[in-house]
Amino acid sequence: MPGTEPYLTFDEFKAISVVPASYIDEIETVTAGWVAKRILMLSAYIDSRLSKRYDAPFKAPYPFAVQDWVAKIVSLDVWMRRGVQPNDEEFAEYKAQAAQSYDELKEAANSEIGLFDLPLRADTSSTGIVKGAPLVSSEMSPYAWADEQARIGRQEDQGIR
Repeated sequence: MPGTEPYLTFDEFKAISVVPASYIDEIETVTAGWVAKRILMLSAYIDSRLSKRYDAPFKAPYPFAVQDWVAKIVSLDVWMRRGVQPNDEEFAEYKAQAAQSYDELKEAANSEIGLFDLPLRADTSSTGIVKGAPLVSSEMSPYAWADEQARIGRQEDQGIR
């Protein structure tokens, strides 16, 4: 993890996490530095997943999408470290948010079609999003193109004769 910077500080994590701050403080009291270490480890994991396509490790100010992934995934870690009932509905929401964050991270790491606008490596294109062109005609009728083509053809014929 040399060179990896955490994408959230402990205080930033506490401010944006949906885990109650008292739970985070409780864990910090029992195991000092554990939350910060989890944030650092996840930041390094994100760098390793995204370095193929993006300019990871990212430089401050960090992309909000990356900070959101860190907050949601570490929130689940904090919740599990504190202890939880398996049938707790709130815990199920934390699991779903963490799973969604991992899925988004996998999408972002896809070197074929990047779906997140994160800073790219210098040897790739300028944006992380693959932008498509319109795939439909904007004519009012599906037959309007044929009428337009006939009109152009008649004008060309008149110019030739």
